[in-house]
Amino acid sequence: MGTNLEQNQNNTIDKVLLEKFEEEIWNKVPHLENNEEGAKIVNATPLVDITSDFKECAKEIYKLDLSNSELQVYGKLDSTLLTGSIKVRPAANIIHDAIMTGKIKSGQTVIEATSGNFGIALGMLSKLGLQVVTIVSRKLQEGVFHELRNMNIKIMDLEMDICPAPGMEGKKDELVAKATAANVRSQLSQLGFDASIYDNSITEIESLLAKQDIINLAKLLSKIYNCFCPEQYDNDLNVNAHRTITGAEIDQQLHEDGNSLENFNILCTFGTGGTSGGLSRYISEKYDKKGVHVIFPPGGQDVAGIRTHNNADGLKYYQPDRYAGEYEVDFEKAKPLLKFFVDKGHDIGESSALELYATLQLASANKGNKFVVMICDGIEKYRKNLEKIGKIQPPRQVSQEEVASNSENYDKIIWIHTQYTPQEGGIELLAKSLGIDKSKIFVPNARTAQQLLSGQGIPDEINNSLQESKGKSLMVCMAGRTSLMAANVLAEKGIVTDSLIGGITELPEAGNSQLSELVKQASQF
Repeated sequence: MGTNLEQNQNNTIDKVLLEKFEEEIWNKVPHLENNEEGAKIVNATPLVDITSDFKECAKEIYKLDLSNSELQVYGKLDSTLLTGSIKVRPAANIIHDAIMTGKIKSGQTVIEATSGNFGIALGMLSKLGLQVVTIVSRKLQEGVFHELRNMNIKIMDLEMDICPAPGMEGKKDELVAKATAANVRSQLSQLGFDASIYDNSITEIESLLAKQDIINLAKLLSKIYNCFCPEQYDNDLNVNAHRTITGAEIDQQLHEDGNSLENFNILCTFGTGGTSGGLSRYISEKYDKKGVHVIFPPGGQDVAGIRTHNNADGLKYYQPDRYAGEYEVDFEKAKPLLKFFVDKGHDIGESSALELYATLQLASANKGNKFVVMICDGIEKYRKNLEKIGKIQPPRQVSQEEVASNSENYDKIIWIHTQYTPQEGGIELLAKSLGIDKSKIFVPNARTAQQLLSGQGIPDEINNSLQESKGKSLMVCMAGRTSLMAANVLAEKGIVTDSLIGGITELPEAGNSQLSELVKQASQF
């Protein structure tokens, strides 16, 4: 398995756990094996020539004729991996090392912050008798939550409008920290953890939550409860899994087809930076060139498990100097492409649509003609969203400036959040910043907000407010995520609303106030 057992004292390795790991996981995922012919990657995922379908999509959907070009596009189908995503590669690598170094023993608990796929990959550990606890945000799609539960994973839902982040120093707030800390404590108790241990570290926990530093929260909880945290955002084994295996695997397959990765560009999106970091290192070390193009959705757009450029900045493995290029792709423009490829029988997820659309842009601009697109996961988790493409008018995300300049068109501003409600100062700030009369701002209680977001139907309180509106309705929340979720729920019911980008916290004048002056913890449940 690439590591010599003699490197560790035998009594530090759980040999029973190691044997189970090899049988249930390692022998089913890509890894390097030595044989008489030398080292070779085994269990490689398919590398499929999708050029023909790509050209057809370009012509049929986007009216671009690429038929005469020397274009070659391959899809690296990591959607075929165990647990259905590329994340099983670093997960297996990290867990293997943890077993070999005695960091994990039978019966232990694994805790990690995740946007979905890495947590789902960790779910395979239930076969080994290990418990997995994931810290997630409620912004995860319904299909992702479903898969996490199917994998026997314990979920701690922070009910915060964030993805796992390394900390936002400029947005500390004691109110948010204390409310969320109480939420985490309650969920840990329900999962069987001793709350008194949590209480002993409450100051540090609240400090992390005040910065929305969920990555280090996972590390801290793991430490105080003697669990194991994979630390995917800071663990070099994440990058090395792609540097030593994925990159070599793609190159091996291209050579078998008469090609070489030396002549290709790879396109991938950014989650932790492990894939882009590992592949860029492989190409640099092997061919002394930059060959990885990294794709981001624009700010305010939520594509499953993928970071915007701003959310990537500050992470350990965001290293733009290693990339051949960085691009933002509007997911709305890529949605028809996603539907086209899925209808053709390709098992690709949302992030792959961004990469394929970026490939289309590069090819049509004559910026390369040989591409490998990382198909990091499949469509199943996102199928519900796929079925809406072309059938539902998506809500518009609008800026404060756009609302203020068209304030006469907005007749109703609806606050939506399950944890916080605006103070009088917050209502006045919204009215002033948006150029709206205070009387047009409607604040339903937290229970009503939860009912809407859960998809149980449109509560009468909100429905009546919408029916009273003689113009546009704008959904507003803390940071823009919850309002967008609510607007999407309403869109499914045929009700078109707008969502304020950045929420109340991003309003220009909000920076002059403590957040506790603008909102308070909701008490109406």
